[in-house]
Amino acid sequence: MSGRQQRVMVQPINVIFKNLQQRTPVQIWLFDNVDMRIEGRLIGFDEFMNVVIDDASEVFVGSESKPSRSLGRILLKGDNITLIQPISSSSMD
Repeated sequence: MSGRQQRVMVQPINVIFKNLQQRTPVQIWLFDNVDMRIEGRLIGFDEFMNVVIDDASEVFVGSESKPSRSLGRILLKGDNITLIQPISSSSMD
């Protein structure tokens, strides 16, 4: 018996679906605008990675320290998404 642990491949769609089910706050990195991120709760998506985000807000990062702007419920087209990551609930408040 070797001491190696076997890893199981996780499908990306399953990770997104888990965030949807648990209503986990997520941060979305945009393809063309690296200075702005979208934060909110994922409430829907489709096979094209179009996502519906509830309580969405624009958050600026980097040298442009603009205040965040509330957007409400939005539909974000999948072509604009670079990365989706869960964030801590304390940064959503």
